[in-house]
Amino acid sequence: MEGCLLMNGTLNFHEKEEIVKFISEKGIKILNLCHIPEDGRLKTLSFSATNRKRIYEILEFGERVDGSSLFSYIEPDKSDIYITPTLDRVFTNPFSKVPTLNILCEYLDENGKLLDVAPKSVLARAEEKLRSSTGIVLKALAELEFYVISKLETKMLFLGAPDKNYHESAPFTKFEDLRNEVLVTLAAVGIATKYGHSEVGRILRKDDAFMEQHEVEFIPQNLAEMAETIPIAKWVIRNVCAKYGVSVSFSPKVALGHAGNGMHVHLCGLKNGKNIIANPDGTLSIEALKMIGGILKFAPSLAAFGNTTPVSYLRFIARKESPMHVCWGTRNRLALIRIPLWWSFRKTGEEADNCRETFEYRAPDPLASAYLLFAGIAVAVDYGLKNSEEALKIAEELHIEENVAERKVLEVLPLSCSEAAENLEKDRRFYEADGVFPKKLVDKTIEKLKSYKDENLWEKLADKSDEIENVLRQYLHYG
Repeated sequence: MEGCLLMNGTLNFHEKEEIVKFISEKGIKILNLCHIPEDGRLKTLSFSATNRKRIYEILEFGERVDGSSLFSYIEPDKSDIYITPTLDRVFTNPFSKVPTLNILCEYLDENGKLLDVAPKSVLARAEEKLRSSTGIVLKALAELEFYVISKLETKMLFLGAPDKNYHESAPFTKFEDLRNEVLVTLAAVGIATKYGHSEVGRILRKDDAFMEQHEVEFIPQNLAEMAETIPIAKWVIRNVCAKYGVSVSFSPKVALGHAGNGMHVHLCGLKNGKNIIANPDGTLSIEALKMIGGILKFAPSLAAFGNTTPVSYLRFIARKESPMHVCWGTRNRLALIRIPLWWSFRKTGEEADNCRETFEYRAPDPLASAYLLFAGIAVAVDYGLKNSEEALKIAEELHIEENVAERKVLEVLPLSCSEAAENLEKDRRFYEADGVFPKKLVDKTIEKLKSYKDENLWEKLADKSDEIENVLRQYLHYG
């Protein structure tokens, strides 16, 4: 029907009347208003879709909700906020037993304005500040790693070796069909993927719990779109796993001595629609060096948004291709920022992918606050581009090509939530500049990180494997 063509799986509506018509013609029984609050997990408010007048009302006004249950920085005595539908992301729910339409919403305050402390609003301000001051728009591509968890009822015929699962094929990988269904379902809800594959991790525990690691990588999008894509993708993955009768964990560390889950982020900068990361000869541009210098400067405080739980820091300490030192290098998987291999030998003139050249920020994990992480990255990039001399000096000093361990003097990333909070406190003036990050949001982020009281946690638990396993279990289904 006109006005609601499928666009990469997403229903493309221009007017609310088109949604009402679609609901009627397709026999939609339930309308879900979906939203993404502080914890980054997709939330749902459901309505019967049988009353046409009521549907118009919901689409026009949205609904009132309890903001203090969604955001720690909203007080209970001023907790009423609104969620209101947008037309940006509308899709039929592939998991509902009755025909259901999901509509993504944004948050409004009591005056009907965008809620300033909503993570999406923070990111919008950060993107606009970067664009208006430098003319650059960032695009991001996230790699989402996860462990599928099942109980072995019978002995596996093709078990394989621990942590040797990278790009493995069936029958040595048990959940290839599940992963492929994830890719198909993501497309059905409008999420374009680059590819999926089995990752390194393969764990068989003593209690016969089997854990197999997989990864889904997305197509580059602007920061706001990617921040929205990540929680919807987690929702899809969890529901597909539930359909198969298995569980899934996005925790950065699920077991001692085994590969953790990262969420590496590839970044490119566009100016006038052209990627500025590489020079015409395929070398790294001056602008890219400034961006890298900016992110390296802010890396210790960016951990407050990209590594939000105590187990995030065990992933760093374990060093399973995880960064720990603040540095960058070409194709070095232990560097915080890596320049992946580009397709420099392929010259196609008019390229289909203008984000072919990227640099990879390897610290974040899947429990990151995606909106705030990307907002922080935008702040760091903006700083680097506007403070050229300082950013280029940082990039020069922290560039390594040798083994990271051979460099004696390198700053390390925070080793706890408490340390990340201290670094955010030091840098908060940069995040709060021009009203990008609200003061009370930064206050609450610091407060939450400090509440874990995880200073020297892993040293205290070094010889207490049972206690570490208890901590790991706490975050198995977090975020």
